[in-house]
Parts: sequence; C-alpha cells; structure tokens
Amino acid sequence: MKNYKHIFDAVFKEIGKVVVGQTDVVEQILIANLCDANALLEGYPGLAKTLAVRTLADLMNLKFSRIQSTPDLMPSDITGTYIIEETSGKRTFKFQPGPIFANIVLADEINRATPKTQSALLEAMQEKQVTVGNNTFKLDLPFFVLATQNPIEQEGTYPLPEAQADRFLLKIKVGYPSFEEEKEITDKYASVLREPKLKTLLNKNHLLSLQTLTRQVPIANDIKTRAIKIIAATRTNKDVINYGASPRASIGILLASKARALIRGRNHVSSEDINEMAYPILRHRVILNFEAERKGMTTDDAIKHILDKVK
Repeated sequence: MKNYKHIFDAVFKEIGKVVVGQTDVVEQILIANLCDANALLEGYPGLAKTLAVRTLADLMNLKFSRIQSTPDLMPSDITGTYIIEETSGKRTFKFQPGPIFANIVLADEINRATPKTQSALLEAMQEKQVTVGNNTFKLDLPFFVLATQNPIEQEGTYPLPEAQADRFLLKIKVGYPSFEEEKEITDKYASVLREPKLKTLLNKNHLLSLQTLTRQVPIANDIKTRAIKIIAATRTNKDVINYGASPRASIGILLASKARALIRGRNHVSSEDINEMAYPILRHRVILNFEAERKGMTTDDAIKHILDKVK
C-alpha cells in the first residue's frame, strides 16, 4: 500500500499556520473525514474549534457552512424551505436550500437547539439526504457534520439523546493550550494581523479516494479480536458502567484505527491505534453507574480501566 503520510504532514503544516497546537484535535477531525463520519467536539469557548474546522475545509476546497444553534432555531432554518417566486406574472414555489447543503457543516453549540431541530440534523447525518415536504434532496458528497458542545453552560440546553450521540463516530475533547502555545497564540493574534495564505492541498475527489483507501488498510485478526473484546467489555463491566456501547462502536473503532494508521504512514493497524481511538469512540457511548460517579470517575477513567483489563 502506498504511503500517504506526506499528504497529511502537509495538511498539519498548513493548519499550523492558523491554528496553534491542537494537533490531536485536528488529527481526530481528519480521522472522522476519512471514515466518512461525523464528530462531536467538546471544549470551552475560545479554543479554536470553529477555526480548525473552517481551515480544514479551506485546505480541502470543500464548501463550508456554520449553523449557530439557538432554542428558537427551526428545522427549516437548517434544511431550507419553499418560497413563492413570481416570474412573468406566475407564482411558483421554489426550494431555497438551507446551510445543510454544504460539504462540511459546523453545528455550533448543538445542545442549545431543541430536540426537534437536532433530529432534522439526524436524517442528514445518517442518510446524506434531506426531506422537505414531500421531496427528498440528496446532499453533495463528501458530507460531514461537526458539532460543538460547551461543557459549562448547561442552563437552557437540551442534552443530545443517546441515540443521536451514537451517530457521531468520535467525541473529541478540546483542551487548553500549553504555556508555550498560548504565548505563540498571543504573538500571532495580538500584534499586526497577517492573514496567512493557505495552499489548497486536497479536493473532493482526493478525499473520496482516501475514504476508499482507509477501508482497505489491513488489520491482523488478533488486533481485531481485541478491539471487539474492548467494546464487549463495556457491556459486561457493571462495576463502573451502567450501559455499554453498541456494535456501531465496534465498526467505529476498527475504521478509526485504520484511518489513524493511514495518517501515520503505516500500512497496518497497530495495538496503539486501538488504544488511542478507544477514548473518542467510547466517551459518548458509555454511561457510568452511580458508584463510579460517586468516586468521581470520568468516562475516560472507565475506558482506561477497560483497556487495562482487556489485553
């Protein structure tokens, strides 16, 4: 299998001109793209979540749109609606596409939208199509929804139902920058602003080809077996987990590990890929029990507990 590491190294280098640090976050967004899947980004405001997604869309020459979720956002504000158009004295209904008609859709603060509006995104995410009235419109491929959540402001929010959270392949945690990174950010953005010129490195066809290649990355039987055992352990490990992950997580961990191997320039999946991808794959799919919460455990602690047990 051909080595594609140079392509991804160039992507990281170009993104680094705009986004300081956050390499893991960018890599995981890329992994979701290669798996033709959606991702949920969770982090405090001002950590360059929107900037990273927008820059990635520019580098791949993909159409980008942003939806700012609010409690009064209606499904038609996302999908589009019919408007009356008057031409030469005749009135006709014309479909006005909404912001969902893009390649990369950023749903900002998705937990501020009502369940009715969240479910409008669900069809687009799963079926890659939108139904308005009696008509169904196919979305342009590649298509990804990257949604952000703010972990602090829980007042007036509508937590994502488990069924909808499960549609996201990864839940990516966006952390604070290190001291050196923060210094670089202030040097870059608190002085004379120079808009960096970014090179377009990929296009739609390249990305669709890379998605096909991702599925072809070989994986050894023992590594595949361990990955499935990790997911199965979330259902049997009742000492910390109340509800475990579905088989969708088993497919997800194998696909995401293949994408990580491709990005890292390897033509096979390693145990390290499985261990690293277990966290973003499982953190929104497992529900801790009361005992684990009482001890102050996080979902990441529970995942580490399982990884240590399943060898």
